[in-house]
Amino acid sequence: MEAREAVAKAIEGHGPIEQVYWIGCGGSMIDLMPADYMLQAESAKVESNVYTAREFTVAPPRKLGSHSMVVALSHSGGTPEVVEACKLAQERGAYIFTMTSTAGSIVDAPEWDTFVYDWQDDTPQRELDAAQSILVVAELLKAQEGYDAYDALQAGIDELDRIIPAAKKKVNEELCDHFAELCQKHDFLYILGSGACFAQTYGFAICSLMEMQWQNCCYIHSAEYFHGPFECTEPGVFYFLQMSSGPSRVEDERALAFLNTHTDTLMVLDALEYGMDAVDERVRAYLEPIMMYYMNVELRAARGRVFDHDPSVRRYMGIEKY
Repeated sequence: MEAREAVAKAIEGHGPIEQVYWIGCGGSMIDLMPADYMLQAESAKVESNVYTAREFTVAPPRKLGSHSMVVALSHSGGTPEVVEACKLAQERGAYIFTMTSTAGSIVDAPEWDTFVYDWQDDTPQRELDAAQSILVVAELLKAQEGYDAYDALQAGIDELDRIIPAAKKKVNEELCDHFAELCQKHDFLYILGSGACFAQTYGFAICSLMEMQWQNCCYIHSAEYFHGPFECTEPGVFYFLQMSSGPSRVEDERALAFLNTHTDTLMVLDALEYGMDAVDERVRAYLEPIMMYYMNVELRAARGRVFDHDPSVRRYMGIEKY
């Protein structure tokens, strides 16, 4: 079941939808964060919150109920915390829509509706989880409030299929080797970003680098940088700035201006220079995290080659009991 059908079913059986809760863990939660950001920005009627699945079960929102929609994602399909969250939501009467790449997994259960996607290099973006979560928002807005940028969003999702291959080529030509070199010289780096793209600032840190490369690092919101963290800025400290193409870009530009004069070790990945200028400015902020994810993948792979550290290697996850 895809987003349009899921939203129609949710409204028919539980409508009007008053809350949407986005549930996942790690990279799966990260993929849902832009949808939460979009719904908060665009809806005057629907509340939206994103939760790591375990926290959703230990401290569930009081408003969770029959007018709630829960969108839960587990890429592997085997995340117990996500299933527990779905069961709790089911007990509270919410409509549940799950997404996974693994058909027949515990997340793809008959108790709720599921979108199963084919995680391949050539799969169109609209057939993958991140775009489907954005489409949930678009369909919900269109059905309950109206959404003037609906067609622009649809076009933007399709445009990603052209943008991403070109961006991957560009990042390998311009940034990847230098990033890997700087990781050899620096045991630690700070990663800055803002807006919906902050999801991938967070993701670059905790998934691509900490989980997959065992690289010590820290993520900082570009606006929050000036409320404490900038005191650590000095020559020799490594910063990586992800610049948004949306309204929050002004926050990144302010951070860039300060970094340019206070450190000598700075890398910038500007979404506007990596193809997002081709997407309608009303919606590109919500779609750029998808593009930025693929840039993170290329950057971590470059580091992995230099350090002889395959991104699939783990020492604790799925190995020890925790």
